[in-house]
Amino acid sequence: MGAFADRLLRLKQEAGDPSYEEMSVRLGAAASKSSLAAAARGRSLPSWETTWEFVRVLAVDRLGHDPVDTEQKWRERWMQAKAAGHSADTASTADAVPQRPGASEAPRPVQETPQPEISEVEETRPTGETDRTGDNAERGRGRAASAAVEHSPRPRDRRHIGIAGVAATMAALTGAGVTFVVLDRRRDESDGGVTRAVVAPPDHDDSRFEGDITYPDGTLVPPNTSFTKIWRIRNTGTVVWANRSLARVNETPCQAPVAVAIPQTMPGDTVDIAVTVRTPGEPGSCKIYWKMADEDGRMYFPLKRPVFLDVRVGGS
Repeated sequence: MGAFADRLLRLKQEAGDPSYEEMSVRLGAAASKSSLAAAARGRSLPSWETTWEFVRVLAVDRLGHDPVDTEQKWRERWMQAKAAGHSADTASTADAVPQRPGASEAPRPVQETPQPEISEVEETRPTGETDRTGDNAERGRGRAASAAVEHSPRPRDRRHIGIAGVAATMAALTGAGVTFVVLDRRRDESDGGVTRAVVAPPDHDDSRFEGDITYPDGTLVPPNTSFTKIWRIRNTGTVVWANRSLARVNETPCQAPVAVAIPQTMPGDTVDIAVTVRTPGEPGSCKIYWKMADEDGRMYFPLKRPVFLDVRVGGS
């Protein structure tokens, strides 16, 4: 694990030693800064997804290495580190001597659960046949049991009490300013007059990439040419997208705006986002990443991969 983490740290230094926050936010790594930092700490092997995002933004985007060769090389290194870690865990398990059950500890005696005493109300006998011995005591127990039955809450009352307790607990947890529990006090024949608790669902903000509408990855574009890239994204949450944009998170030879406005999008709808890009005068590659941001530049969906365009610049 330590050798693999050292390789990641050396790569980070070769790429100018950016901070983990810069790698996650500005460079467009689809991993949190804490996950990136843990990957280079060496205490455990990071997932391949986190490893590749660490390597991609530094080796491919910053240093300009070939993405296919880089991914193959680092995947082999990651697999070797994973195999080495598995071998170490197996050896550690084999060295451990299992202890025979019961060797150091005497079996615990089984304790019998005391059974509660049960008071029964005797059936009243006809006049003249009742056993007079203990008659007053039996009558006293009968009256006490009858009183207990009369004053115990009915099943419907217990349900009312339980739901009221749930409502009070939820109100205490959510605070005085927000109410999530609504009591429905309507009574009819179908529900038997039970008070129902309804929990309002929280807002959910999410997106899904639908596809490239124009200029799919690998398209060849001539030098000194302007073209329009279009993506399609779906609002899969419950929040209306308003005053949002796609913010560019890396630098490339191609000319492109730093932000592209996103039209207002309702939950469940798709939106086409277009950006005009101009290729440089020299042949090469052009790969630009964008992430959704608000008016102040704060990024949405930090754990999602950024949208990007990836074209080749050259003659036909």
